[in-house]
Amino acid sequence: MRPRYLIAAAAVLLAVNVAVAIAQRPDAFGGSREHPAIQYNTAPNDTAITALNAKIESGSVTFTFDPVSGYLRSALDALNLPIESQVLVYTGTSLQSPKIRMDNPRAIFFSDTVAIAFIRGAPLLEAWAQDPRQGAVFYTMDQQPGGGAPHFKRELNCLSCHLSWDTLAVPGPFLLTTFPRKTDRDYANGFMVDHRVSLAERWGGWYVTGKQAPAHHMGNLPLFVPDPEALRTLRPQAPKTSLSSIAALFDRTGYPTPYSDIVALMVLEHQSHVLNLITRVGWEARVGNTARVPEAASDLVDYMLFVDEAPIEGRIEGSSGFAETFSAQGPRDSRGRSLRELQLSGRLMKYPLSYMIYAPPFDALPAVAKDAVLARLEKVLAGEDHSPKYAHLTPSLRQAIVEILKDTKGGVF
Repeated sequence: MRPRYLIAAAAVLLAVNVAVAIAQRPDAFGGSREHPAIQYNTAPNDTAITALNAKIESGSVTFTFDPVSGYLRSALDALNLPIESQVLVYTGTSLQSPKIRMDNPRAIFFSDTVAIAFIRGAPLLEAWAQDPRQGAVFYTMDQQPGGGAPHFKRELNCLSCHLSWDTLAVPGPFLLTTFPRKTDRDYANGFMVDHRVSLAERWGGWYVTGKQAPAHHMGNLPLFVPDPEALRTLRPQAPKTSLSSIAALFDRTGYPTPYSDIVALMVLEHQSHVLNLITRVGWEARVGNTARVPEAASDLVDYMLFVDEAPIEGRIEGSSGFAETFSAQGPRDSRGRSLRELQLSGRLMKYPLSYMIYAPPFDALPAVAKDAVLARLEKVLAGEDHSPKYAHLTPSLRQAIVEILKDTKGGVF
């Protein structure tokens, strides 16, 4: 069971002091983000968004303003973010939370290392992008026409939520599930979600659409109910938890699609925590905490191998086309296999090693950290560790993963 905590009615998580984080979470980063080897606040960053800003400034990329969605479409096109990745959250988990409602949710679009968030009628587009060394960097763009070319502005105040125990004391993305409250004056009971959390307790405060979904989950529920505890015994059955789209629920003008795809939600949950684990092991190495690197590397390997993944009962199928778009990205080995192949029955991925091993932040790990990660991964895949937690990795699965890696990521082993 993942740890729970109370979040405020506006869904704001308090920033934590690193020393407190270490005392409470020994798996969190053990230093300051302003260590000379990191300098998160002040060092130049290298993300897809800083590259886009340079293209906008040079005139090689231009943005078009839409009266309803502002610069959203231009940003999605420029960052190559598929509209099929749209997921919709209607709890106030944003610096623009007063604008978020069930009939005006926050839409998030993402790739492996970039995300854009749009709220209809809000003055800002929100974004984050992964710097290969610095971790997640946060930005906003004014949603106002005129005044020259638009650009993304870096926002350090986002760390008040996005640097916490649940991001392992490094700047990073995370997803919450929240239970309904009695009134808007009550605190909401919520907790961070990744692939280890039971599907029955995911997606509180999110719309969930798909052709097939679990019979029980917390998505699509109202923000307020008279007795939230009753939901534990009165969870609605399909079709309420199995919406094909949100088209009939509210006016979706400005939203590119009528979906909040269940497969996209599951992929985003998985990869967000991978990125934080990568940042954590990289930072430990960069600041010289070499004694902490092996443990951090082991944590990353276990998560990338889907240790403790919550089982998927039955079959899950999305409705937006995200699954097809995601899987088509490859890369594929000589037999056509890919770590992006989804299974969506029993487990998320057909081959349980995270596709995030191809992400630039993984390749940018310091040598001491990367060597520790790859050595641990090789040992587990070779079957040299017989711990029960690796029982899901059958000999045939281990062999297939190794073969895929040798064909698609040369020099790994």
